[in-house]
Amino acid sequence: MRVAAAMLVPLVLTACATETEPLRPFRHLALGDSYTIGEGVDPEERWPAQLASRLRAEGFAMGDPEIVARTGWTTAELDAAIDAASPQGPYDLVSLLIGVNDQFRGLDIGEYRAGFVTLLERAIGFAGGDPGRVMVFSIPDWGVTPFAGDHDPEEIAAEIDAFNAAASGETMRRGARFIDVTPISRWAGDDPTLLAADGLHPSGAMYAEWAGLALPLARQILDR
Repeated sequence: MRVAAAMLVPLVLTACATETEPLRPFRHLALGDSYTIGEGVDPEERWPAQLASRLRAEGFAMGDPEIVARTGWTTAELDAAIDAASPQGPYDLVSLLIGVNDQFRGLDIGEYRAGFVTLLERAIGFAGGDPGRVMVFSIPDWGVTPFAGDHDPEEIAAEIDAFNAAASGETMRRGARFIDVTPISRWAGDDPTLLAADGLHPSGAMYAEWAGLALPLARQILDR
């Protein structure tokens, strides 16, 4: 049995309420691409939805995640989509998972870094200026999937590792949180049940692993 994260003692918290005020649910803004919108899986199997479900099970008053994400988006396309969606913060939790399409389309690491930093700064703004409420997810490794076909898996892995190193450094520099799901994504090379029917995107079972990895950190953020 795989264990994605160490077990912690649950901390139960509900959003602030008084005798005269209704309960305000915690708000999660999820920014990304296919890995956030959950290409190929049912809405309830997306990792943001599974994370919300787990938090509710622990007693957190968690609203449904607000998602700005679409399959195929690069950093630039997500930035433009945020302008169009105009999310209204502040949010209690903001997540960012972006970059695989920058890598797939052959953008160099400098272009990716610039686009990522723009999005990270926007994510921090949506979190009320508090970087400690922002969770950045690493880019998964699609090179282990059947979709990769004739591509060189070692080259893909090296490029994704470089992109993730850039994102991790910028994330830590600003005081936000970084969650490395890339090692888990590579399990799909040996376990096809971790992939959706398209042979590229994660299955609900893979997203459950990601949600489990993010849960302790999300719990800590909401318990602040």
